[in-house]
Amino acid sequence: MDHNEHIDLSDKKPIKPRTEEEKQQVVNRLKRIEGQVRGIQKMVEEDRYCVDILVQISAIQAAMKKVGHSLMERHMKHCVTHAVHSGDGEDAIEELMKVVQQFSK
Repeated sequence: MDHNEHIDLSDKKPIKPRTEEEKQQVVNRLKRIEGQVRGIQKMVEEDRYCVDILVQISAIQAAMKKVGHSLMERHMKHCVTHAVHSGDGEDAIEELMKVVQQFSK
């Protein structure tokens, strides 16, 4: 992400709160990714081969996309669907499209 881009950290909550199981699944995935990032830091400190580091970076990017897709799917199924049924679909879809565009950069 470009350092000039602004991220809107909204205080909105999901229409349907995440279950403890859903939260734990996402947190576990993020902790795994955090461990992978620490592993890459160690690889750099140990002056490991560039290609090996790049392969690990690619794995992290794939893992982050998987988490993002999971959250996006949940958002569409609950928040966007609710907005459409309550007459606010256009705004919700516009918001989602901005996120999809940002996500696919």
